[in-house]
Amino acid sequence: MPIAIPWQFIGAVVLVLIGAGGAWQFQDWRYGKQLAEQARQHAETLNQMTQAAATAQQAEQDKRLALEQRLAASEQTHFRKMSDAQRDQDRLRDRLATSDLRLSVLLDSTATAQGSGVPATAGAGGVDHAAVRARLDPAHAQRIVAITNEGDRGLIALQACQAYVRALVPAHFE
Repeated sequence: MPIAIPWQFIGAVVLVLIGAGGAWQFQDWRYGKQLAEQARQHAETLNQMTQAAATAQQAEQDKRLALEQRLAASEQTHFRKMSDAQRDQDRLRDRLATSDLRLSVLLDSTATAQGSGVPATAGAGGVDHAAVRARLDPAHAQRIVAITNEGDRGLIALQACQAYVRALVPAHFE
């Protein structure tokens, strides 16, 4: 004998299945909407982060460019100072070599009184008020000029190094 299934039971099962399918579809739609919203927010966050990174990168590039410009200006200044110092030293060396200029040293007046034997040179209109001076041999004068040239170049190089460090780390020197 076949089992008789009442039509109401089959109808109820069909309604339950349709309801479950509808609920499933509703949940799918609701979760899909939530996932879409989450994906949109995630994309928006990524876009904002990308824009912030691009802005930060541009700011760093601008800082680097400004630093490079300051260093280039400092290098030009250093080169100009070195060239000027070299030109002045060359001019002084040439004047000493042609006897256009003579170097002299100021002598201690007590040494001349004790008979040092160095003749005094008469200076017209000097600021030493008739101080005793002795002329230097041109070769010695050339060596003194060479020494001062090296000192001047060293000081200019030191100033260039200090300017370079100040340009790299400006916050520490303000």
